[in-house]
Amino acid sequence: MTSTPGSAGPTGAVTPPPSEPHRRIARFTRAERWVHRTTAALTLLCVATAAALYVPQLAELVGRRYLVVTVHEWAGILLPAPFLLGLASPALRTDLRRLNRFGPHDGKWLRAVRRRDHRPGSRPAGKFNAGQKIYASWIAGAVLVMLATGLLMWFTHLTPLVWRTSATFVHDWLALAVGVVVAGHIRMALADPEARRGMRTGSVERPWAEREHPLWTAEEPKDERAERPEDRAGNG
Repeated sequence: MTSTPGSAGPTGAVTPPPSEPHRRIARFTRAERWVHRTTAALTLLCVATAAALYVPQLAELVGRRYLVVTVHEWAGILLPAPFLLGLASPALRTDLRRLNRFGPHDGKWLRAVRRRDHRPGSRPAGKFNAGQKIYASWIAGAVLVMLATGLLMWFTHLTPLVWRTSATFVHDWLALAVGVVVAGHIRMALADPEARRGMRTGSVERPWAEREHPLWTAEEPKDERAERPEDRAGNG
């Protein structure tokens, strides 16, 4: 122990060493993040232009209805493009297989959510939990229906009037449902900063992954858990 000038006696406090940062686990590749960002941008563009077309107050504020209709149509046509291009990525195809598979642990996760059970281990999940799988399946089906009905509304001379009327009804109400579901998705993302960081940088902290997706961390080989160079650059 040492004493310093002006002190009453020797100082015995020991400064603790800085804590080691949590090791990060690679979660999404650059291609997967690109698909998510471009799809999200096109979806929000569709929702925003739809609101400008159907909400009178917004329609008056924005004006230029023909331009808004054109942007809405082309944003809808291009919506599947990022996903189709992303299929060239092996990582994206692997994650699609994970999203399409439901196991017994997914049922347990849903039952825990219904009971609002937040105990550790009550919500087992792989890389994607049951809620994310349901959301992905629902939004994929909604996009296909929106695209089909939108094309029927666009090319009016190709179909009978009753088809166009039905397509308009389905398109409008499904658009409202998509807006509500996407808003819920954004709300969930805002409540989980580490999940957002994973989509932004490609990696997540291991304690978060072990808590939220324990089955995924258990199946990941140890040599794949290290942080990738691109993730370090993203975090800096």
